[in-house]
Amino acid sequence: MADIFDLFKQISKKEEAPKEPVSFLLVGLGNPGSKYFNTRHNAGFLFLDYASQKANIRIDRSKFHSLCGEGVIGTHRVLLMKPQTMMNASGMAVREAAAFYKIDPAHVIVISDDITQIPGKIRVRKKGSAGGHNGLKDIIYQLASEDFARIRLGVGEKPHPDYDLAAWVLSEFNKQEQEALFGAFGCAYEGLCKLLDGDLDAAQRICNSYSPEEKKA
Repeated sequence: MADIFDLFKQISKKEEAPKEPVSFLLVGLGNPGSKYFNTRHNAGFLFLDYASQKANIRIDRSKFHSLCGEGVIGTHRVLLMKPQTMMNASGMAVREAAAFYKIDPAHVIVISDDITQIPGKIRVRKKGSAGGHNGLKDIIYQLASEDFARIRLGVGEKPHPDYDLAAWVLSEFNKQEQEALFGAFGCAYEGLCKLLDGDLDAAQRICNSYSPEEKKA
């Protein structure tokens, strides 16, 4: 009888295929908390919410000082990360995850806001300086490298030069601005998929030429 029971156990036991290791970190930047949800600085969080729905990945685990979700986009196993450290300390979360999964900076993709571009404009870069963005600055510091890709989402320039920068990035989108930003997410996701495949030229061609005005028209 023992043999029969063992056979039943083997039949009923569902063997899961071993998961491929995480090969990319996809990091959306923002500030945690409901009061920051619709602010300009949270464009990275907002895009990651969109990407998680497209890829059917739930961002619901607390790990690496972040809300995380692991899954597959295309043929790549990725970790989606929304650091919960506040924007200026985002690098700690990225460094811990990169060390845990042994991820090289070249396999880190950061999505952030860009106040030098109109809402909905997209810029893809392979690497580079922080460009005045404190979240990117901390990631560069913590990784000791500028060699990670970034997708920068336009959120609008300050109304005038002497407008307080902190007040501007923590201000909320109006309806028109939000529609322009959300309307760009599909294009940004397409570019993200190209970056995962290692095709930077295609990602830049798709994203950097995207025009919110033409989309609206």
